[in-house]
Amino acid sequence: MFHAFDTEPPGRPLDRAQWMATLARAPLELLEPALGAHAQGTPQWLRAPETGLVMVQGRAGGSGERFNLGEVTVTRCALRLGEAGSAVGVAYVMGRSHRHAQLAAVADALLQDPERQPALDAQLLAPVRRHLQQLRARRQASAQSSKVEFFTVAREAGDAEGEDDSE
Repeated sequence: MFHAFDTEPPGRPLDRAQWMATLARAPLELLEPALGAHAQGTPQWLRAPETGLVMVQGRAGGSGERFNLGEVTVTRCALRLGEAGSAVGVAYVMGRSHRHAQLAAVADALLQDPERQPALDAQLLAPVRRHLQQLRARRQASAQSSKVEFFTVAREAGDAEGEDDSE
């Protein structure tokens, strides 16, 4: 679920691929309050939100040959805010939420304006990044709690048999 976009060093200038990856994984509860005012009007739809399936590929061991792993549901859309000369916002999000796709596309269009980037980064992207880091930390803590130390188990098994290496 987490990509190389999650490990970008702080202070680096915003990159469209980074913010699109962040917006695609952002929970709707964080997008709605930050972008609600911008998404109230009717956008000029270039591609209205539509849901479909995308084939996901995997690799054995992370480096082997690709194979088709399965299909995931994806919703996509493209829009233009306001006048005809403004930026085009595009979004692909996993799942069936048309609203999530619309808000991500609105954010993409707004973030393409260099004057709006710092404010949107602070009020939208930074909270989403913090939320995703907290999710990652919880997932890692959960995985760490189930970690088995095989060397410890082997040592304890050796000690139980009465083997003494001090001779």
